[in-house]
Amino acid sequence: MAEERTDDPTEPASPRKREESRERGQVARSQDLAAAVILLVALLALEAYGATLMASLIDGTRRVFETMGELDLDREGIGPQVLAVGWLLARMLLPVLLVIAAAALAIHLMMVGFLFVTDPLAPDPSRIDPIAGLQRLFSFRSASRLLFGFAKILVVSVVVWLTLSGQTTNLLVLSEMEVGGIARYLIETAYVLSMRIVLALLVLALLDYAYQRWQHERDIRMTRQEVREELRRMEGDPKIRERRRQIQRQLAMQRMMAAVPKAAVVITNPTELAIALQYEEGMPAPKVVAKGADLVAERIRAIALEHGIPLVERRPLAQALFRAVEVGQQIPVDHYEAVAEVLAYVFSLGRSQAGVLQNQAGRDTRA
Repeated sequence: MAEERTDDPTEPASPRKREESRERGQVARSQDLAAAVILLVALLALEAYGATLMASLIDGTRRVFETMGELDLDREGIGPQVLAVGWLLARMLLPVLLVIAAAALAIHLMMVGFLFVTDPLAPDPSRIDPIAGLQRLFSFRSASRLLFGFAKILVVSVVVWLTLSGQTTNLLVLSEMEVGGIARYLIETAYVLSMRIVLALLVLALLDYAYQRWQHERDIRMTRQEVREELRRMEGDPKIRERRRQIQRQLAMQRMMAAVPKAAVVITNPTELAIALQYEEGMPAPKVVAKGADLVAERIRAIALEHGIPLVERRPLAQALFRAVEVGQQIPVDHYEAVAEVLAYVFSLGRSQAGVLQNQAGRDTRA
């Protein structure tokens, strides 16, 4: 099996890549779907408002002809008459135009959302490159658009043929009908034909929109190298992250060592573990201000001896506190009794005997 190339775009686009593509105006949209929806809404609006529109048009035309003999058609009088006729037509068509405009805005928001970009308007030398133009001309996308255009022509032709073939009998008797009947028949037939064509185009447009979304997902796919680079940009370089964590550990260690002189006692294992406990009047329970194992424990013991903090060896208690309590936390209730015994012992002796306690712990261990 051939090894997959790392420079092939095989990975789905990340949210950041999608946002960048959107900012450049690269979104999935179908002009055919927008046109089909607008035509459908226009036909429905004409069906709902057509009778009123026709009545207004007939009434306005009648009034114009009735008053034509009284019109002042000189250069100064023709202007107001033209404005009056224009205003009449605007009032009649405005509801239909508003519905169509609302449909166009709605379908655009459905496909694209709120988007305003200027990148597609910027000059692009590749658009006038003849080689790139030939590649686009003979690309799979151009071939698919050509096939889709043929499909639209074929579908429209079939719909027209099926609709008109069923009207053969009516077409033969048109000569026997009155003018009003002929006009009504032609309007109804044109409306039915238009509606069927628009519905057929709407189905094709939905398929085209699905294809555009699929093509858009393919266009914005990322290579594995691009995915790694984006993760590196978002999370930072691994070496920098490790260095940052190292600095954080060092700072935490410094803060912990700085808190050792505030401890009341350091409980040891005796050499493997060291847990520094702070307890002052008013505290609900002793608190672990530092803990560590091996070298860290050795450093805690050294600081404790330097500042006169008592060292008390209690192996089981040191192991239990090391496992159960984090730095900055209070000791659990289960250890209250054992820690209270140690603190009482320490407070009864005073800090001046810290070394004596350590030597005593050593003697207890050897015994």
